[in-house]
Amino acid sequence: MDLVEYAEFLVKSISSEPEMVKVQCFDSDEGAKILEIIVHNSDMGKIIGKNGRTASALRTLIQAYAYVKDMKKIKINIDSF
Repeated sequence: MDLVEYAEFLVKSISSEPEMVKVQCFDSDEGAKILEIIVHNSDMGKIIGKNGRTASALRTLIQAYAYVKDMKKIKINIDSF
């Protein structure tokens, strides 16, 4: 399982509209990876959570997985459409 599949699995498991979740990975100019997580607008509250705790937990889990897979620098963006 690669990083995109892992992040997609995590976000889809807490989303009420999992078919609308899209995760993409890009390379940045600084050598870091950028993970773009896009969810439906109605799921944004669930993904962010109270005081941003769910989003923070998602970021921690994804960064830990990336670290195990030898990806040292990763940035995670969460957005809606």
